[in-house]
Parts: sequence; structure tokens; C-alpha cells
Amino acid sequence: MALLLAAPLGAGPALAADLPRPSAGTADWYTGAQQQAVDDSWAVAVDGSASVTSNSSAFGSVTVTAALTAPPTVSGARVRVEGVAGTYAYPGQAVASRVTGYQQEGSLMGGYEWVWQDAALAGYIGLNVRSNQLSISDPGNPVVGTGVGLKVAGNFYANPTDRTMVSAYGSYSTNFNAYYSRFRVGYMVADGVYIGPEALFLGDDFFRQYRVGAHLTGVSFGPVKMSLAVGYVRDRVQGTGYYSSVEARANF
Repeated sequence: MALLLAAPLGAGPALAADLPRPSAGTADWYTGAQQQAVDDSWAVAVDGSASVTSNSSAFGSVTVTAALTAPPTVSGARVRVEGVAGTYAYPGQAVASRVTGYQQEGSLMGGYEWVWQDAALAGYIGLNVRSNQLSISDPGNPVVGTGVGLKVAGNFYANPTDRTMVSAYGSYSTNFNAYYSRFRVGYMVADGVYIGPEALFLGDDFFRQYRVGAHLTGVSFGPVKMSLAVGYVRDRVQGTGYYSSVEARANF
């Protein structure tokens, strides 16, 4: 159950959308690169992410974030739709067999984002639907079935200096008490490209996990911004291993 930098078991995706939009005349929302002019004609950001671990998990997510009452470069109301799907496997101690799990999750949340010259802070609240199925019945795993719950999430991004960035994301769902948090810092090593450490903490009523690794953020391929990460994972059920993840964002 090591799950994704962008989508652990029930915790919801952590993704490029965790970072703010550009503010006119300031640093780019994702890379921190200074801008001469900002195109605020877009209103919707689409984020995709995927992650795999050496302890048998693979997850993907898609998130759509839209500005409702104002351009995304200024403070205003937001709405966010999230979808997560993946699979994982673990040694079922209660059944003396290896168990494979399948998870699907969706969230619809509304919120508000405060945008300043060099920082942005957003908060969301809404409904979360999550389904977990197991290949065989495991009495030791209570995270099974489909449920509807309340989800809250928040994200923060800042450029403390011209060459540094800080970002944080956290979420909690009443579905199986699922939680997810990620913290990143970075130093700009090329125009708009940051390298630095990251730390993640995630879990629910069955598993607990932390990850420590490094990220490369701000790589551009045309209109798409990307982030890559690799590192070490420690899981209560699965033990130790390694993870890798990729995130991408496009604005419309």
C-alpha cells in the first residue's frame, strides 16, 4: 500500500495543482521563474500524476481545478474534481496469503485561494467517494467496501527568495480516516527548474507510510509543466522500498 505521491490509499492526489497560479508581474506559479507578462485568460488547470513503488503499488490520478469568480491569477473561489485509481498488494497475515487490492476514488470540493505577490494559500472542503476491493477476504484489513465521506484539503506555495521555493499539501477524508501530506523545498538550478528534498506522510485505518526523497520541478514540454520524484518508502505492512512519481499540468 505504498501509494502515490499523487494518490495514496484514500488520501487523494498530491499533484501539480498543489501549487498556485501565476500572479501578474511575479514568479511563475510552478517554477518560480520571473515573468514579464502573465496570460490570465485560462480558467481551468488539468493535472495528471502517476506513482509506482517497489513494494507492489501503482496509482494514477487526474485533477481538474477551476476558478469561478475571478481569473486564477488573483484571489477567488475555486472548485476541484479529483479521480484516483490504482492497485496494491501486501502479505495478508490473517489469511496466510498475498492479497491484492483495487481502489477507485473521486472527490468534488469547493474552496478559496488567496494569492499574494510571492505566495498562495488554498483551502477546500467537499464530498469524497471511495471504493476498495480485495482479491480475497482479509479479516485483518478493515479498509474494504464503498463509502461516502467528507474531505478537506489545503495547499501552500511560496518563493521565499528569487531562487527558492516551498510547497506543502495536506488532505484528510472521513472515509477510513485517510490522510496525506507532502512538503517540498527547492533551489533553482536552471531557469525555472528546481531541485530539492521532499517528505510525505500518508495512511488510513489499515496502513501507515512515510516517504523521503528528492524532486525535480519545473521541467517544461511546450505548454505542459512537469515534476519528477524518487526516494525511499517505509510502510507499516510492506516494510521498506523505493518510489518514483511523475506529475504534469496543463492550463486551458
